[in-house]
Amino acid sequence: MKVILLEDVKSLGKKGEIVNVNDGYARNYILPKKLGLEANTKNLNDLKLKKANEEKIARKKLEDAQEFAGQLAGMEVTCKIKCGQGGKVFGSVSSKEIAVAARMQLHLELDKKKIVLPEPIKALGVYNVGIKLHPQVTATLKVHVTEA
Repeated sequence: MKVILLEDVKSLGKKGEIVNVNDGYARNYILPKKLGLEANTKNLNDLKLKKANEEKIARKKLEDAQEFAGQLAGMEVTCKIKCGQGGKVFGSVSSKEIAVAARMQLHLELDKKKIVLPEPIKALGVYNVGIKLHPQVTATLKVHVTEA
């Protein structure tokens, strides 16, 4: 019997796959536990429409992320940090401070977990910081680190 899986089933397949299983396994385990549906024409058509809709939504999210990345390219934020005599910096600028500065100065909600900083910024200057907007899209934001 052919079955469309609604969830991942160990040693059988992933969600959305069409697999061939024994009739008894399908009737006694897969169908009663709502792990899959019988692969008839109606269910196959529903699966096809669902996959098309998911692809459309994924494409729209990618386009939105690319558009937002284009907007971020021209923007910059300023972060202030305490400095002592001789330009010695106290502390550092982390992704949290950059997210707060973007919210206050640019009125943008950036998730601090999406800001890509290999290590906190510990010197004055201008830095290009990566922001992961989508698995395929990374934008850059200019960060000016100045003395407070």
